[in-house]
Amino acid sequence: MEAQIRTFLNCLRVEKGLSENTIMAYRRDISKFAAFAAEHHLGMKDVQRSHIVDFLASLYHKGLDSRSVARHLVTIRNFFRFAILEGYIEDDPAATVESPRFRQSLPEFLSVEEVDRLLRQPDMSTPVGARDKAMIELLYSCGLRVSELCGLRVSDMETDAGCLRCIGKGNKERLVPVGRQALEAVRHYLRTGRPKLLRHPSPPYLFLNQRGRKIDRITFWKALAAYGRKAGLRRGLTPHMLRHSFATHLLDRGADLRSVQLMLGHSDISTTQIYTHVVEERLKQTYKAHHPRA
Repeated sequence: MEAQIRTFLNCLRVEKGLSENTIMAYRRDISKFAAFAAEHHLGMKDVQRSHIVDFLASLYHKGLDSRSVARHLVTIRNFFRFAILEGYIEDDPAATVESPRFRQSLPEFLSVEEVDRLLRQPDMSTPVGARDKAMIELLYSCGLRVSELCGLRVSDMETDAGCLRCIGKGNKERLVPVGRQALEAVRHYLRTGRPKLLRHPSPPYLFLNQRGRKIDRITFWKALAAYGRKAGLRRGLTPHMLRHSFATHLLDRGADLRSVQLMLGHSDISTTQIYTHVVEERLKQTYKAHHPRA
């Protein structure tokens, strides 16, 4: 099965144009299933529907939630569809496996006051602080994914036009407007921070680590979490929470769903609609808290 998995992942990369992060997620999920199959002495042609159900049950027993189990099933379905198209098997054992049912959870987000508190934490007098302030400002101002943020190049910033160009999922390019304060933070970093982080040869990436290389997601994630703790935020802060905050605050102030979808880079507007539920839930809470006959 290992050879077929390598071919499957290569197909996702070359023909589907999926990002490396997405391919890594596929690899992790399908490798777990391959290990399960090997443990039960199953070749690709031996796999039956019942084996897939047993594998999903084993994931529940290991403590995974329904959303994670459903993601593994999507990977398995795509793998066996690929196997049929390539002629490795004749019948799809995953075709009739039902997806786990799960309650859609509302995304966590920060209040405007919490975002302001967070943005006061980086020390702008240091190169790293100037970099981190610019990264957090862009994350909140533009609703970028952390991989998009770390992958920005200097040439992607259109500071005079007040926007940036980023490459999202599926290598799709989009233009995103950038707020005034975020632009100022980026300009400050370019003037005072980035030149001190540069090493030779000079990389094209906007945000650099202390070795002068492109900053990676984990480094920024850890730095952001530390700023969150310093700001006294009660919850564990992640880059995606700032993306959720961006979308929620826009809709909260009257932005239309289609515009938010374009800025987030969602291919399907149904993905963006989760944020309308956040706004609706907030309105309900406000009503219950303040209406005399609620």
